[in-house]
Amino acid sequence: MNPLGDAAQMAAAVRQGEVSARELLTASLARMEATDARVNAFTNQTQDRAFAEADAVDARRSALVKQGESLDALGALAGVPYAVKNLYDIVGEVTLAGSVINRSLPPAEADAFLVKQMKAAGAVLVGALNMDEYAYGFTTENTHYGPCHNPHDLARISGGSSGGSAAAVAAGQVPLSLGSDTNGSIRVPASLCGVWGLKPTFGRLSRRGTYPFVHSIDHLGPMANSVAGLALAYDALQAPDAHDPGCHALRVQPVAAMVQGASPSLPGLKGMRIGVLNGYFDDHASAAAREVVALAASTLGTTASVHWPDAGLARAAAFIITASEGGSLHLDDLRTQLASFEPLSVDRFIAGALQPADWYLRAQRFRRIYRDRINALFADWDVLITAATPVSAPIIGTEWLDINGTQQPCRAAMGLLTQPISFAGCPVVTAPMWPSNTNGMPLGVQIIAAPWREDLAFAVARQLSDAGVAQVKPAAC
Repeated sequence: MNPLGDAAQMAAAVRQGEVSARELLTASLARMEATDARVNAFTNQTQDRAFAEADAVDARRSALVKQGESLDALGALAGVPYAVKNLYDIVGEVTLAGSVINRSLPPAEADAFLVKQMKAAGAVLVGALNMDEYAYGFTTENTHYGPCHNPHDLARISGGSSGGSAAAVAAGQVPLSLGSDTNGSIRVPASLCGVWGLKPTFGRLSRRGTYPFVHSIDHLGPMANSVAGLALAYDALQAPDAHDPGCHALRVQPVAAMVQGASPSLPGLKGMRIGVLNGYFDDHASAAAREVVALAASTLGTTASVHWPDAGLARAAAFIITASEGGSLHLDDLRTQLASFEPLSVDRFIAGALQPADWYLRAQRFRRIYRDRINALFADWDVLITAATPVSAPIIGTEWLDINGTQQPCRAAMGLLTQPISFAGCPVVTAPMWPSNTNGMPLGVQIIAAPWREDLAFAVARQLSDAGVAQVKPAAC
């Protein structure tokens, strides 16, 4: 955890004059300097920009004080350092998306929409973060930029594809980061690194100014070292964007005041219908994964067991759509620069480009039916929980996992429990949990709500945080 606290505490301290934005930035950069040679979360830093943004926050505060105006104008994230997965456009920087091919692209001419939102809230951007090439992976074992190491055990993976985003928060380098999630790329690293993560409803946040992976499934979202910080980031990121046809949110849904207890409208757990996913999700969960789900269920006072229909079929269809759209997007480069691709993903891109169009069309038709079935499920349930990953973080380079007596390919298996959820577009908060038999390694729980009901997922997340069963712990790095 960041020694200076979470994002909510930092922003409050800046507004109250207890610390300056420049001092917070200096502390963040010092932590990065002390740890990142081992963690490898960052691909590049934006120090000049960061100092300019921090100094602007401090100057703005001084002006507001002199004028006797409300310090709320500084923004909810005033002075808070953060970083972004390196598929977000940062003005003046090349958007690498974890690749070497993108090095030849010109620098971005404008910030991504969500980066602009963070700046408007007063946050300070310190750099871009390591990831799987073109977001195609669950481990961030990037051949080009080196693997991202888990701050709780440097021999283990951080998860992916937003591995750097989770590791930077877990290592205490920043209290907030932004990632992306297609099949689990926020939830998997949040689980393995022991931080809070949010995959919002599909279409909730604008994706403008980010390098795509699978347009029909891509989500963007934040990670944080507290549920309060996660809520602040979520509020800051929300805004309708008429220039992004994939952004379907016509209004914002603030949750930070609810999570911090400053609003009476926080959905209470009394009367909330909370269930635990069984079947497929039990079958693909290790003993440690089942342990953290049982702890969460006990804390929430539920014993209800719920069947999520067609989970295996949804995962298969997600694989088809992912491979097809990814292969198509990179087809020209596959033809002309094949040797420049990441060895861990190139075969999947090629296979996707060669898939029959009929497979893709059938998968998309099934997806429409599937979403209707899942939406119907939420007529009876407000929130559902399950593990975020089948196991805690494996050793870097692991090829196979034994999950309940079945051998599974490690890199694909990390998304076993996340893919069926994102395929339906449901919002999910990942809560950091700590099982007893994983040598101190975390394993997260997914808190799943119906589309557009992030508030319900946050209400449950706050309960788990208040009870102390979901928390971010200091990393060994």
